[in-house]
Amino acid sequence: MKIYVPLDSAAKALGADEVADAIMSEAATRGLDVQVIRNGTRGMIWLEPLVELEQDGTRVGYGPVAVEDVPALLDGKLASLGPVEDIPFLAKQTRLTFARVGVIDPLDLTDYEAHGGLAGLRRAIAMTGAEIVKEVTDSGLRGRGGAGFPTGIKWNTVLGAEADQKYIVCNADEGDSGTFADRMVMEGDPFCLIEGMAIAGLGVGATRGYVYLRSEYPDAIAVMEEAVRRARAAGVLGADVLGSGKAFDMEIRVGAGAYVCGEETSLLNSLEGKRGIVRAKPPLPALEGFLGKPTVVNNVLSLATVPVIFEKGAAHYAGFGLGRSKGTMPIQIAGNVKFGGLFETAFGMPLGTLVNEVAGGTASGRPVKAVQVGGPLGAYLHPDQFDTPFGYEEFDQAGGLIGHAGVVIFDDSADMLKMARFAMEFCAVESCGKCTPCRIGAVRGVETIDRIAEGDASAIGLLTDLCETMKDGSLCALGGFTPFPVMSALTHFPDDFARQKEAAE
Repeated sequence: MKIYVPLDSAAKALGADEVADAIMSEAATRGLDVQVIRNGTRGMIWLEPLVELEQDGTRVGYGPVAVEDVPALLDGKLASLGPVEDIPFLAKQTRLTFARVGVIDPLDLTDYEAHGGLAGLRRAIAMTGAEIVKEVTDSGLRGRGGAGFPTGIKWNTVLGAEADQKYIVCNADEGDSGTFADRMVMEGDPFCLIEGMAIAGLGVGATRGYVYLRSEYPDAIAVMEEAVRRARAAGVLGADVLGSGKAFDMEIRVGAGAYVCGEETSLLNSLEGKRGIVRAKPPLPALEGFLGKPTVVNNVLSLATVPVIFEKGAAHYAGFGLGRSKGTMPIQIAGNVKFGGLFETAFGMPLGTLVNEVAGGTASGRPVKAVQVGGPLGAYLHPDQFDTPFGYEEFDQAGGLIGHAGVVIFDDSADMLKMARFAMEFCAVESCGKCTPCRIGAVRGVETIDRIAEGDASAIGLLTDLCETMKDGSLCALGGFTPFPVMSALTHFPDDFARQKEAAE
């Protein structure tokens, strides 16, 4: 009997390790032939620990499972959720990037290949660098970590650069509130990220790669380090990738937890052993990046999507989505929500459908007041904007941004003035200090919002001017995007700012 118990951090935090130990102990006591496989999470966090029993080729789910449920589980008396693939939250998804996450043993390379792994890399080996870059360009893949810059354009710039050494750097410094997709990939399907980086290296002529991983992810660090070791031992990495005669190797580097190191130039400074502060651009990292050499810097989700593009073809991937937002987006649902977790779907789903139908509304049962998309620097969207389709240009037109696609839901008890203050305070704490609009502006922003809270309505105009200065004058997106949550809160929820004045009077 095969029993799957997630090793994902979220599942472990909810008791998955204890459940796995209890299953093995109980099975040994009963003399049962049980194989416990530690898979990644399926992303339905409210069901974790989600235990799956394989029966006649079908994996039946049980969850959330507690240690005391294990005897009933092995007796066949525990109520099941039915086939896992049929659970509505999972059945509604279009899983391309996350096709294997939760399905395979993350560190079993044979299992990875049995589910389509390395097919993309083998195809890429037979292509020229220009053909590889064209395939990525034709797919329409865009950056999954920030502004949605076309991946093919970035790769093409590095391909055309003249240098004795080029690098692939994976930005795994997932610091946005309400985001966990990068971690899920690294813990649940690490070879996918390795394969994507190897394809990128073959495409642009880079022979070295680095994953910059945040120190707060100890499980992801351990899984990725072991996956790299196994990939190298199997010839997937090294001087002769899959017998191709082409070289690509990589290693894991761990950051110290600075939010600003999610910005690519700060990340590169940190990777070089320097203080994590923003670099002025130009020069672009694609021309002068790590150690001054041409460097591709992509997010985990971008690189982890590359293998499926090469396995199934650019046209297949580009066939999903909306307008210039091609393919699928792994959306992370968090906050005051009934069904929190990872939901991968093609671009184009209206925000309201995602919040009310997929996520099931608030966990508190109160009305949804606001939804923040794109991390702590994302705009707060009002329910009146819930018809906005999930797409880069569509969100931009609505005054928002997709970013890393973290969706955090708030009910009507949320005080939006306090949320605006939090955004400014967050920026003040996390600023690298390189530029004045961010370093000083965020501190002044906190003070100005405090004045508004005390009843000084004249400070609202000052706050608006300050946000314009930060947006236009900051060196990077930390200061430049902080005005998004502040101004959206002020615009869509003016009563929360006016109410402070009334209370003061």
